[in-house]
Amino acid sequence: MINLKYILFTILISIFSSSLYANNIVKLAQDLHLYPGTKAIVQWKRVFSSKRHLNRYKLTNLSQETRDKLKNYLIKHAIDSKQPIVPGL
Repeated sequence: MINLKYILFTILISIFSSSLYANNIVKLAQDLHLYPGTKAIVQWKRVFSSKRHLNRYKLTNLSQETRDKLKNYLIKHAIDSKQPIVPGL
């Protein structure tokens, strides 16, 4: 019985923490004025592969892990993705 409670508790914590982290990435993108639906996938890839673009969007101060997660979020919801986040949709 204790193991089942522990497993359920662990699952709930992981779901809650992953949703909080996702919200943090969305908040970070908004704070940096990066909106997924403003660029296509190839454009977001270009932003994260260029030193000049990283500096332009003030992404150089972020850790590599945070940059990767932000990049994944922006690409996943880019204008030409399967799940675009675009105003008015």
